[in-house]
Amino acid sequence: MSTRHYAVPVEQTKWNLPGHGTEVVFNWEYDEGRDRMLSLYEQGKDKQWNTNTRVDWSIDIDFADQGAMPDYQTALFGSEIWDKLSREQKDEVRLHQLAWTFSQFLHGEQGALICTAKIVETVPDVDSKFYAATQVIDEARHVETYARYLNTKVGLMYPINPHLQTLLDQTISDSRWDFTYLGMQMMVEGVALGAFGVIRDLTEEPLTKSVNAYVMSDEARHVAFGIAALQDAYRDITEAERSEREEFVVEASYLLRDRFLAGEVWERLGLPVDECCRYVEQAQIMGEFRKRLFSRIVPNVKKIGLWGPKIQAAFLDMGVLDFQDVDVEGLMAQDEDIALELDRILAERRADGAVAPADAGTRAGEIATTIAAAD
Repeated sequence: MSTRHYAVPVEQTKWNLPGHGTEVVFNWEYDEGRDRMLSLYEQGKDKQWNTNTRVDWSIDIDFADQGAMPDYQTALFGSEIWDKLSREQKDEVRLHQLAWTFSQFLHGEQGALICTAKIVETVPDVDSKFYAATQVIDEARHVETYARYLNTKVGLMYPINPHLQTLLDQTISDSRWDFTYLGMQMMVEGVALGAFGVIRDLTEEPLTKSVNAYVMSDEARHVAFGIAALQDAYRDITEAERSEREEFVVEASYLLRDRFLAGEVWERLGLPVDECCRYVEQAQIMGEFRKRLFSRIVPNVKKIGLWGPKIQAAFLDMGVLDFQDVDVEGLMAQDEDIALELDRILAERRADGAVAPADAGTRAGEIATTIAAAD
């Protein structure tokens, strides 16, 4: 960055404050920034939304309806345990698995909120601080949205999964700012995009679909932010530093893969936990689900330059190495298009009086106003 406006060398104005296990970094170079990072900052400002007005919370969900969560999406589907259950018991399993899944989304989003606030403190570049500030409000909105969905629609919540808790603990407690990026922006956010996408694409229930679609349109920017920052940071690191970060990615990948065994659900429902977990681990549908979770992680890890033999061997072992050449930018553009299409559909329903009108200042309200003007 240029420092031409300072009367003294900018090095004399550097100020690093020791914190609790980390370091608060001030940066006094305000006059320039990286174009890509500032572009993401502009998008972050422009694409803010209000969950109270963008989402149609008036929808009542019938979780016994196969359109909300089909049997085949349930982890135990096809097992001997599943086949012995009554219809009522199967519906209970489906509800608890959905509650568990969305609870993990909620807890992960709170982890993202804390990590992004930490990034604002610790990252050395002002342009990164700018964008991270927009992500803080994004993550607060995601926590609010998933909490409202669970509290008002599902009526059931699960504690944080131990595997996710371990990864968040490692990510938050490490004092190095790039590990916060790596753990949250690349790993947790990346696998979340895959999980959100599975539910968004397979459910026919409009509220569940829209909640995940709107959150995904934000998460795509967050991952792009992590890629931009880490590509720069990892360009000139030593082999020892690169190896340490690759080991972290490998451990994080296995933690994220294994957290979807959902042992807490089977225990809560009084089912044989070990037998259920063995089935879930080997079931074809869950194998495909876990693979899809890594469709966003694998190409991005390669893109930031962490692509040594250890990482490639781990991804090969998990059956996800072939995702290395996925067009992530194309997927992110698709995420935004789907969210905007859901906005359009809701705006048409509001314009027709099917649901309460939106405020004119919301994105859905702007679309509804345009539709009404064209009629």
